[in-house]
Amino acid sequence: MSKWIVETNQLTKKLGGKAVVSDVNLRIKEGDIYGFLGPNGAGKTTTIRMLLGLAKPTYGHVHIFGHELARKRIEILRKVGSLVEYPSFYGHLTAYDNLEAVRRLLDVPRSRIDQVLEVVRLTKEARRAVKGYSLGMKQRLGIATALLGQPQLLVLDEPTNGLDPAGILEIRELIKRMPQEHGVTILVSSHLLSEIDQMANRVGIITKGKMIFQDETQVLRQQARSRIQLAVSEPEEAWRMLLAHGYHVDWDRQQLTAELTDDKAVATMVAALVQHEFAVYRVQEESASLEQIFLNMTGGEGSL
Repeated sequence: MSKWIVETNQLTKKLGGKAVVSDVNLRIKEGDIYGFLGPNGAGKTTTIRMLLGLAKPTYGHVHIFGHELARKRIEILRKVGSLVEYPSFYGHLTAYDNLEAVRRLLDVPRSRIDQVLEVVRLTKEARRAVKGYSLGMKQRLGIATALLGQPQLLVLDEPTNGLDPAGILEIRELIKRMPQEHGVTILVSSHLLSEIDQMANRVGIITKGKMIFQDETQVLRQQARSRIQLAVSEPEEAWRMLLAHGYHVDWDRQQLTAELTDDKAVATMVAALVQHEFAVYRVQEESASLEQIFLNMTGGEGSL
């Protein structure tokens, strides 16, 4: 059996003859929090809709739990929970009654309602009409609804979209604890790189419908080389001297910048500057953030 909970092969969706998702090979392991990153319009939601059987691929295959979705759709989707786009509820009903309506469709024990309300920390608000809920509370209730059927895979499309900082923190902490506490594998899509950076252990990046990166978050970070910024006297002359001695240094008319290969290289560079009687005012390391790496990969199509 495949080690992947989710596996797609050349997943493609064309609309009006144009490929909005093209040859996407997604790989998600059991227990992952998989961050699905991409600018708005990159193809994230279309991909997710194909994973959930809500859209039919033009070609390509989706395998979930080792089985092809097209052949065992109902069996597979019974073990998948999802929150795609904005959750909708009966505003005049309480959170409990909204969950009860879904519970009857899923045919799960009534005790499951109290369990999911506890998971998303809405037990004290369970008897309030949902129309009085904040957006963050509605998002948590949406996740509770997705958890009712005790899914093994949870798919969340932009779950922090539109939330204030407190709401974002609530959803982030909820997602982070679910794999260990409840044995759920999570696919979470976002264009907010800072959020994925704080949640996911594995990342896939999609832009213009194509997957351009997929690996552990730490591997993505390793792709960026740290740089050293040097503030020195007479920077143009110092720059020319370092170039003449074989150092790869840039000068932006304010400071010198060099790629960091190792600490010894920095020490010898500083020693050369001092030896040639340049004053060294500051040596500072600058590491590329996940966002900077992402912008480089996607050609500047960043998050909002």
